[in-house]
Amino acid sequence: MDCDRCDQSAVMHAAYSGQHLCDTHFIQTVEKRVRRRIREDNLVPDDATPADPTRWIIGLSGGKDSVVLTQILQETFAEDPRIELVALSIHEGIEGYRDRSLAACETLTDTLDMRHETVSYAEELGVEMDDVVADDPENMAACAYCGVFRRDLLETHAERLDADLMLTGHNLDDEAETALMNVLEGDTQQMARHFDASIGPLDDGGDEAGPPAADRPATERTRHRQDHHVPRAKPLRDVPEKEVALYAQLRDLPMHHAECPHADESFRGEIQDLLLKLEENHPGTRHSIMAGYEELAAMAAGVYGDDDVEVDACERCGAPTARGVCRKCGLLDALGAA
Repeated sequence: MDCDRCDQSAVMHAAYSGQHLCDTHFIQTVEKRVRRRIREDNLVPDDATPADPTRWIIGLSGGKDSVVLTQILQETFAEDPRIELVALSIHEGIEGYRDRSLAACETLTDTLDMRHETVSYAEELGVEMDDVVADDPENMAACAYCGVFRRDLLETHAERLDADLMLTGHNLDDEAETALMNVLEGDTQQMARHFDASIGPLDDGGDEAGPPAADRPATERTRHRQDHHVPRAKPLRDVPEKEVALYAQLRDLPMHHAECPHADESFRGEIQDLLLKLEENHPGTRHSIMAGYEELAAMAAGVYGDDDVEVDACERCGAPTARGVCRKCGLLDALGAA
């Protein structure tokens, strides 16, 4: 089958759009979607200048998603003095897994001449994930511990690096799974948090002249500012997972292909299987889910986003928390590591 845009052989067929694309045009479409998302989410602030650039921290794990995001961001902004990119990797302490993925991170950042920092659970928290899984004092899935610890270290070190924005490599499948989980759980407050944390557009600084955010149409709403967190963004969230993998393969990017040996999120796994089947039978399902969910999440943010949640400092580590001791320190207490 030939490419719909030229006479070269197609390397992929997107059932949701009907397009057949060659390698060149496929790569262009992925990059176009990422750059469009950056524009639509207002990620480049109007007041960024070469004299006062905005600093973006990229959560780089070495897997396909974060590697593709890092490559596209570097190529997009390499000649833009308003944007400063820094890659941040987390070593969780998983034998035979994270060392290999960090090697891919180092190869990529060396090639791109990008600043790269690595922090570890062992040095920062006094634990390693292999030991956490063996102990499991809270009888939880490994991902439940790791998610808390990773978020904390990404946030802590994004602040240390004076970041203005933190970017992660979540793709369309990831976000559609999260959306469907929140809907099936009926968790409208989590939808609001999702919007304000990472999927709503950043405001452009002109809110004072317009109506309050809650009074705007859902499609025009921006995030409620959270001064205690570095804002996050997901520029890959319009690109399906398989297309991210194909892009990485066609560009011959260094990446680690293995899945974490401790990965076990049963509910998300069920949702993933359901979405894959729905997408196979009804192409475009993931895009439709996200289009509707983003409006629902924006409306939920309009309802819950202005609620006054008292945020204080954790009694142990000083991190922002709505409780006396933050979740991270509570888990470290249970592990005997705090």
